[in-house]
Amino acid sequence: MIQVYQAEWCPYSHLVREKLTEIGVDYVCRQVEPNPRDRKALEELSGRRSIPVVVLEDGRVLSGETERIVEVLDSELPRWEHEAGHIAQADAHGVLRAA
Repeated sequence: MIQVYQAEWCPYSHLVREKLTEIGVDYVCRQVEPNPRDRKALEELSGRRSIPVVVLEDGRVLSGETERIVEVLDSELPRWEHEAGHIAQADAHGVLRAA
């Protein structure tokens, strides 16, 4: 499952959560320490102490510019949408396929 290292008060974390919710994928939020100096575990994971950090199911770690994280999520994760009461998956071109 996708993991988001974040803080509820962080507007950048909010943007990442919003994108994941829009796409419709499941994710788990991992709260980080308020003070970046106390985020040693996060630094070991991502090389950074800043949030948000996203760990994809394949183990890739997304960190850094929030806009770039959102772009990667938007381009690489499948979109699940409801179509006439059925769940369908949209491909990269927006074409819905039955799931």
